[in-house]
Amino acid sequence: MKTIPRRIVTGVKDGKSYIEQDAQVSNVSEHYPGLVISDVWQTSQTPASLIEEEPIENSAFPAVLKNGTYMRYVQIPTDKSLGIEAPAGQPHPLMHKTASLDYIIILSGEVYLITETEETLLKAGDIVIQRATNHAWSNRSEQPCLQLAILIDAAVAG
Repeated sequence: MKTIPRRIVTGVKDGKSYIEQDAQVSNVSEHYPGLVISDVWQTSQTPASLIEEEPIENSAFPAVLKNGTYMRYVQIPTDKSLGIEAPAGQPHPLMHKTASLDYIIILSGEVYLITETEETLLKAGDIVIQRATNHAWSNRSEQPCLQLAILIDAAVAG
């Protein structure tokens, strides 16, 4: 079952706040079976412009705009349902790196955060501060994991 978030966007009209948009996110894709990604919002500058939304080109691995931010809602399926195996001593097949500072919040379920040297189990309520390092997610449970990620463009060395 796909979990698609509802997005509410506020604005100001005639000097008063109002709800400008209230709908499920339309930019949703399934890059691997059960891996559902909803790209919720992005900005292209800091400080952020409040005038208009920057369209998001959906991809399996996000690319944050220069001086921008990116919000992504992810449903991570079980490794078993993806058919993923990570043999000992081998990098996880979904290991990746973003050129950003990422704030990741586990909303429900559980998932392992894997780095090049170790891993840790994350559960609902846990928060990861991901600082442009190689990492992967491994869901070894029987239920999908929901996470929310806010990515901020970062000055990354090398």
